[in-house]
Amino acid sequence: MRRLYFEISESLRIAFAQIRANKLRSALTALGVIIGIVAVTLMGTAIKGIDVGVDRSFSGFGDDLLYVDKRPWGEKDDWWNYRNRRPILYTYAQQINEWIAANPDSALKIAVPTANRGTTIIRGENRLNNIWTLGTSADYARITRSEVKEGRFFSDFEAQSGANVAFVGFDVADALFPNESAVGKTVRIRDQNFKILGVAAKQGSFLGLFSWDSQLAMPITTYRRYYRANENSQIRVQVDSLRMAQARDDLRGLMRRIRQLGPEQRDDFDLNEQGTIRAQLDPIKNGIALAGLFITSLALFVGAIGIMNITYVSVKERTKEIGTRKALGARRRTILLQFLIEAVTICFIGGVAGLAVARGLTALVAVIAPAFPLVFSLGLVLTGLVISVATGILSGFAPAWSASKLDPVVALRYE
Repeated sequence: MRRLYFEISESLRIAFAQIRANKLRSALTALGVIIGIVAVTLMGTAIKGIDVGVDRSFSGFGDDLLYVDKRPWGEKDDWWNYRNRRPILYTYAQQINEWIAANPDSALKIAVPTANRGTTIIRGENRLNNIWTLGTSADYARITRSEVKEGRFFSDFEAQSGANVAFVGFDVADALFPNESAVGKTVRIRDQNFKILGVAAKQGSFLGLFSWDSQLAMPITTYRRYYRANENSQIRVQVDSLRMAQARDDLRGLMRRIRQLGPEQRDDFDLNEQGTIRAQLDPIKNGIALAGLFITSLALFVGAIGIMNITYVSVKERTKEIGTRKALGARRRTILLQFLIEAVTICFIGGVAGLAVARGLTALVAVIAPAFPLVFSLGLVLTGLVISVATGILSGFAPAWSASKLDPVVALRYE
């Protein structure tokens, strides 16, 4: 074991001496590895960034919600059938809550009605068009995970009485009330004054997915006075996430009874969940992964060929040295380690340089496109280093093996 330690340490010393003696050659040799590590690292940061961006966009909700909708999310092959379905009435939420109260052991917890549409919000000279306006009940505050920056959500009394009150997203408040608090202030919606009760904390958005930042919520009783509450209505049901399958069955059966569907009739509603949208993003992630894998493989292959060639050249240049060392008692393992470690060292240095370049490019993208979250994690660093070392071992083994098999007599006579 002690002998192996000295062999490795001596091989490292020789490797660094050779790299210093041939700086330009070593740098050009490592270029392919650098490009490959940059590619694999950026690919990993992009994929992790998509996951983080989706989680951030849905951070206002948990994975414990089912959405009763008129149409399914995602692909709609039978569009005409979905279009002609009856609307989802906001009153269904009360019927579902009554059933939940009568069945406390069910997997359903609470149902909240929602209706939404774009509207214009005015405050003095400031005007915001097509702001997503949500009509809902006070129970909405129980199912959302969005944090409150200041103020509060509207109460059940305000919701039941149909008060002209609103809870707004961070961007809405910032645009209408720059450099001042929006709580307690008044805005105009459909020529009516609305008092702002609270502001949500900044959430951010990704790929156009849901974000509270540019939305406004008002009591659904108030919403009904100015809009058609059943036009884009939806029931959001919080469930026991550990019993999701049972929750879907309970809710589907309950909705069929509420909609008075016969046993032979198909569902005229759909139960959606966040996983549907997440699944739609899989092709994007897979596309990035395939493109990154192709570029990475190509760059690493070119880099590996370059390292193999240079190692063969190094073996030829130092054939007499190999013969001398063997004549003095060096083992085949010693010669093998010498050239293998040299190849691995060049790849490792290339991997470190590639990680540094990737980190710089990640920081640059974060400045240019802050909405796209790139995650440069320790796992990616370790992956990059492992790939670079593996490339060195695979590309350097063949020339190192040929060097270890040289006959010392032939090697000493080599010109």
